[in-house]
Amino acid sequence: MKKILTIQDISCFGKCSITVALPVISAMGVETVILPTAVLSTHTMFKNFTVKDLTDQLIPITDHWKKEGITFDAIYTGYLGSEEEIEIAKKIFDEFGSEDTLIFIDPVMADNGKMYPAFDQNYAKLNAGLCEKADIIVPNITEACFMTDTEYKETYDEEYIKTLLGRLAALGSKIVVLTGVSLSEGKTGVYGYDTVNDKYFIYQNDRVDASFHGTGDVFSSVSVGAITRGLDMDSAFRLAADYTADTIRVTLDNPDKPWYGVDFETTIPQLVSGLGAALKNIN
Repeated sequence: MKKILTIQDISCFGKCSITVALPVISAMGVETVILPTAVLSTHTMFKNFTVKDLTDQLIPITDHWKKEGITFDAIYTGYLGSEEEIEIAKKIFDEFGSEDTLIFIDPVMADNGKMYPAFDQNYAKLNAGLCEKADIIVPNITEACFMTDTEYKETYDEEYIKTLLGRLAALGSKIVVLTGVSLSEGKTGVYGYDTVNDKYFIYQNDRVDASFHGTGDVFSSVSVGAITRGLDMDSAFRLAADYTADTIRVTLDNPDKPWYGVDFETTIPQLVSGLGAALKNIN
């Protein structure tokens, strides 16, 4: 069985970060190992949340793994809460990575043209340096702009997206994928660039008129799980985009209207079925 290490926080309530990655990737048939960077009572959209930083535990944990000879087929980073944690993630890539280890980075730091409150431009610069070590990065447009010193635009065309992808590629990762790209009315999805094969790829599905915390974590977790299971880039990102959109639709139909996160638990059977069908197509 393939094994993924995911490095990000645990929000005990709120359906994001590790509480999304662990069940979703595990359901896809991949052993999921967690390295928690912090424990929060809820995610940060709640007021008065508690937080326990775990930065001082990261090196002792990984040192123990090295002694035990533990290895990983992929390493997936999400929300890293400090500049120190970015540097530790680089160290983990160096110590546990090999030519066969997929490094997948979701540089969580900003959205809708604004940096999250805890971060600044120096944090974005360090994240850009982290992305240099990646095989695949999946920033949203805002994060991409901060990492490449590009003007953020809410209205854009395909030329703008390709320029942004080129600047992301210059950071050093092999495959760069922009999420939340909308190039026509009522559509949204991903636009990526494979630097090794000099190939662009795009997938758009119907835009769901809603926004929920943690949907980026759902998308990234499905993507890395699918790629680790052997799907090609196009198939993996198509599966992730469709699953994320379907999960938002299901959540909107929930009479309880859970504003704090999406009902991914309800749609996991569809994910497993979709992954199975996609795997059959390549076998």
